[in-house]
Amino acid sequence: MRAHLGDQLVIESPATGATRRDGEIVGLHHDDGTPPYDVRWSDTDEVTLVFPGPDAHIRHLEHEQAGTAYGSPQPDADAAQAMPAAAPPGTLNPGDIGRRVAAERQRRGLSRETTALRARMSPGYLAYLEEQPADPSVATLVRLADALGTTVGALRGGGADLPPGQGHALLHPRLVDLDPQECRTLLSTHGVGRIAVSTSDGRPAVVPVNYEVVGDAIVFRTAPDSVPAAAVGKEVAFEVDHVDEAMSRGWSVLAVGTASVVTEPDAVRALAQRAHTTPWAGGRREMWVSIRPATLTGRRIMPADR
Repeated sequence: MRAHLGDQLVIESPATGATRRDGEIVGLHHDDGTPPYDVRWSDTDEVTLVFPGPDAHIRHLEHEQAGTAYGSPQPDADAAQAMPAAAPPGTLNPGDIGRRVAAERQRRGLSRETTALRARMSPGYLAYLEEQPADPSVATLVRLADALGTTVGALRGGGADLPPGQGHALLHPRLVDLDPQECRTLLSTHGVGRIAVSTSDGRPAVVPVNYEVVGDAIVFRTAPDSVPAAAVGKEVAFEVDHVDEAMSRGWSVLAVGTASVVTEPDAVRALAQRAHTTPWAGGRREMWVSIRPATLTGRRIMPADR
């Protein structure tokens, strides 16, 4: 019996062949993948050291199909018996979840060790998830989403065209106000926020922009003839939020202040050099707009203490 990190250990009833228990292998003790294994059981979410008996077999992931397991040209007998069928059309492409996990971890400046500690898994298993085709359990995805401050749906890549917040509300929610320091922390250094402006014809508009936080100012790039450019010289509102679909939680931060154009050449050059990304909308957007918040408020939805 040999296994990879992320494979599933299945224990069946000797009499009926029905699955009695299964779990995800999250730790190996031998380089060749032989027992024992650290297994996170799907029914309890606990990790235990397991020496599989004759009623157990390994359900291998798709990396066994390539015939590269531990340098062997062919999968072993257990793999041949438990090989998953080809994924039907329209299902998640192998490796997509790992790429999203790695991208979100790197975007937040987290090491694998820190992320694995937060998600209660081994760094080796996290490395496997990021680098190999994998199908982690829902419990694993929930822990990863919580550790990365994102959602299970975002890691799976589903619901990209749907508005957030379609899940059920918490049974006992609590809405709390955030202090200015926590608001600054949530704004972080960059991301996507929404600016509320009055356009030249007097109509209200709310548009998303890629923003940076530089000192006490919120800055973004736009084009002189764009809707966000209408903010210049006016008091505007700038909002950032996050919704955790898996946990039915969320927060929002609202900054209100006067917007101005950054014209000093050295300041413009410095902003361009330190920008984390170019505007997603593309095109020539070389006009930097700065908002210095006069007020900074926020709220968070979380479970009530019971």
